[in-house]
Amino acid sequence: MTDFHDDLEIDEDLDDQGHYAGTDVETLLHRVADLVGNARPMPLSASVMINRDEVLELVEEGLSRLPEELRAARWLLREREEFLAKVQREGDDILDAARVRSERMVQRTEVVRNAQHTARQVIDEAEAEARRLKHEAEDFCDQKLAQFEIVLDRTIRTVQAGRSRLQASLPEEEDDRSANPGEPEFFDQDDL
Repeated sequence: MTDFHDDLEIDEDLDDQGHYAGTDVETLLHRVADLVGNARPMPLSASVMINRDEVLELVEEGLSRLPEELRAARWLLREREEFLAKVQREGDDILDAARVRSERMVQRTEVVRNAQHTARQVIDEAEAEARRLKHEAEDFCDQKLAQFEIVLDRTIRTVQAGRSRLQASLPEEEDDRSANPGEPEFFDQDDL
């Protein structure tokens, strides 16, 4: 039921333009519901008596505030949607960057693996080539040393043969030398 004190309490909330200050639409709707709920019933009827001016004033005030609150709510919804879209884009960018980075890491790993495999092959081939060249060089040196040994062997035999002849002819020539002491002794090419 509405009484004079309730009207005073509502009137205290009015600002200079006759609007309810400091209240939002929800508060105004609660006041309307209170007015209707506390209204005096009409005799022999389910209808109630309410102060039409008071209810209309509250409804008009709610309607006048409703667009402002709707604009604020729409702005908040738009801000929320923009924020969610921004966060989604950032999340997608982070995921894309992570995918690209992981692909690069996999490629680098593959490249490193391939490089290591190629390096092992090159080293193995180089070591095999070095062994082959070493064996060839050893064989070449052995062949040259064998040829040189043969030449040296012939030379030693020739020198020994020449020395043997010299020793055999030395006593005879000493006699000849004592007769011609200033003449040097020469060998024939065939003696060697």
